[in-house]
Amino acid sequence: MSTHSELGQENRRGPLREGDRVQVRDPKGRFHTITLVAGGRFQTNRGWLDHDAVIGQPDGQVITTPEGRSFQVLRPLQSDYVMSMPRGATVIYPKDTGTIIHMGDIFPGARVVEAGVGSGALTLALLNAVGEHGHLHSVERREDFADIARANVDLWFGSHHPAWTLEVGEVADVLNRCEAHSVDRIVFDMLAPWENLQAVEHALNYGGVLTCYVATVTQMSRLVEDIRACERFTEPLAWETMQREWHLEGLAVRPEHRMVAHTGFLVTTRLLAPHTRPQTAQRRPAPAAEGQSGMWDDEDGWTPSSIGQRVPSDKKVRRVRRDATARSEHWVGETLQTTVRKDLEESH
Repeated sequence: MSTHSELGQENRRGPLREGDRVQVRDPKGRFHTITLVAGGRFQTNRGWLDHDAVIGQPDGQVITTPEGRSFQVLRPLQSDYVMSMPRGATVIYPKDTGTIIHMGDIFPGARVVEAGVGSGALTLALLNAVGEHGHLHSVERREDFADIARANVDLWFGSHHPAWTLEVGEVADVLNRCEAHSVDRIVFDMLAPWENLQAVEHALNYGGVLTCYVATVTQMSRLVEDIRACERFTEPLAWETMQREWHLEGLAVRPEHRMVAHTGFLVTTRLLAPHTRPQTAQRRPAPAAEGQSGMWDDEDGWTPSSIGQRVPSDKKVRRVRRDATARSEHWVGETLQTTVRKDLEESH
């Protein structure tokens, strides 16, 4: 099998084929993800669409049924896939993923360590960014979350990505095993990233970027103060991104009433050269900051529920893990069978 087939490029270009996943937009504007099957039919209360009407046709079809209802058919983008794939943990939204890739400077060929895989949304983007010649080492504490992420990533690429290593364990152990200063970029999506700064200092290349995604102001504040306190990193930068679509209909051009507002904070910093102290900040600390250095000492208080994060039930995670794995195994198995069949036909 060619490298392109292994990474799923053939499933993202050319005519629509049996087995392709497509996104159908019904007459009401709702989206449905289906897999094309010869002789299959997509049925809604707004009409139906025969799969055979689009199999073999170019991507981007609009099919009108005898009742006059139209269905738009397109291959899903990665952002579409991320928002609809099975989730054990909450995914990082595309608006934040794009910012992490650019502001974290994830480049082709980079050696990246990711901690907190969740459902694999950020992993997809990181693998796209590092390419086949880079390497992404993803670390997840929970084995069930790792299984969900593995299934989601393998399903998107059609098989296991050659540049990806997924490990269940502690990121500090992984970083301390690395050769000193051999990692180009580190990305944390975890509850208490400040606990791993010493390991980051060991593994990250001089000038390398650490990017942290945290959910609350208290996490962000603790992280920034600990980065400053260790005096091995540049002054951290922090921001959030918000996304708002617009309503476009005739002269009624206005912002939509709903938007994707706060999802998390991004904090970035870079490792300084050895025996180098951070640049002196030209600012005076706020009076309220005096004597507050011990306010974060209660390590036992840092739990997902204490900072307002939703904690999925074990029952839900088991169900999502089972469904995601079954879907991935079915898809990859069908792809391999199709490839073997084509190879046999060509050999004859």
